[in-house]
Order: sequence, then structure tokens, then C-alpha cells
Amino acid sequence: MKVEAKLNPNKGDIIELFSKALSTEAIVTIFAHCKVFYDGRAKSELGPGDRVIIIKPDGSFLIHQREKREPVNWQPPGSSVSLDVREDKLVLRSVRRKPKEILEVELIDVYLFSYFQAEDYEALALVGSEAEMADLVFENPGLIEDGFKPLFKEKSIRHGIVDLLGKDKDGNIVILEFKRRRADLHAVSQLKRYVETMREEYEKVRGILVAPSLTSGARRLLEKEGLEFKKLNPPKQEKSRKGRQKTLFD
Repeated sequence: MKVEAKLNPNKGDIIELFSKALSTEAIVTIFAHCKVFYDGRAKSELGPGDRVIIIKPDGSFLIHQREKREPVNWQPPGSSVSLDVREDKLVLRSVRRKPKEILEVELIDVYLFSYFQAEDYEALALVGSEAEMADLVFENPGLIEDGFKPLFKEKSIRHGIVDLLGKDKDGNIVILEFKRRRADLHAVSQLKRYVETMREEYEKVRGILVAPSLTSGARRLLEKEGLEFKKLNPPKQEKSRKGRQKTLFD
């Protein structure tokens, strides 16, 4: 069966469906009232709430709340996923080996459990995406400045995912936020939030907004917050990319 779903499943149903999904390398989608616990480079806990949980065959593990595009918690491809029974409670557990990160979801009440044996062998052709801009800088760091050394793409931090994280020639942490079109106030606020988060761990952190151009308001806010701007146009050549999230570079 390519798709199987059950409304208001009991514990036995969930265990059986999860086992089938793993054995067939299916995509799992769960609508549930749950708690979330993370232990890794930091520790966090998300209290009870209704969330959407997505588990992919490559180990990707995503937890979405009712708003915003980005998952509130996630694990990258290559993570190991299991379902444990602890004192009559069902706990989804995702473990990333390097660096060691553990994400656990206590399933309090499951409204829907489904799996989908998806077949998709096509590559997504993107032209001029923000991800391609990050790839371009990762391969040609001098486009930002002399001595810049990129370290991570799509780096997960407490308040989101940094497009590209690196260090300048003086060893300062540098956060790059890419926009394929004219960057606005929202882009500056996003960069500011990432910089403030990283300054909780590092003394010197620079933030650079990378885009073809800026609105006047964005430029004023950048100057006010001590952030920087680098003009860069998205690459025009077409490039085939697999339609999946990149793993973090270690």
C-alpha cells in the first residue's frame, strides 16, 4: 500500500504504522499534541502543543508549529530515528551522531498518523536561488572579502537557520544572510536576530546582508545596528540540484 493513514490511532496502531514506514522507507507525517526536548550544542524544551511532525527516509526530522515557514525543531539527513515506549508513553527519538544532538518528541495525543511511499527521482533546476548564492560564495569566498573563510551552510541556531557561517581574516565570526532580490527591513531584522544569538557564544560577530540591492530603510537600519552589506547578484547559469535540504558541514 503506497499510502496508509489512521485517525486517532492507539499506541498499537502507531507502533505498527511506524514499523511499516521504516521498513518501506516511507515519509511519515504525524499530527499530534506533543512535547519536544532537544539536547546538543544547547538544551531546549517546548511545552505541550499541536504540531506537525515530518520524518523522511533520509533521516530528516521536522517539527512545525501552526505558523512560520521554518520548523521549530529539526534534525538533518543522516540522523537515526526510533520510536520508544517509556512508562506507557510513546517517544520519537532522533539522534545525530556528529556533532551529537538528540531530539525527542513525547506523543501525548496523536490525531493522525500516516505514511507515504513516495517515488521521486527528478532533480530540481533552480536559477539564481539564495542557496546558489551561498554555494557561489562557499566556492569563491573572496566575493565577500579577502581572507573570508566559509565554514557552514544552512547552520541551525536557536532562532533559525543561518545561510552561511564563516570567519574573517581576524578570526571573527561572520554571518551571511542571502536575498536573491532587493533586501528590505525584514531581511535586516532577520540578520540582526541571528547576530544577537551568536553573540551569546562569541565575543565578536559580524553580520553581512548579501543581495543585489537594498531599500533605503534597510540601509538605514543596517547602519544603525552596525551590520554590513555586500552587493551580489544571483548566478544566472542553470544548475541541477537535488530537491532536499543540505546537511551541515562539519
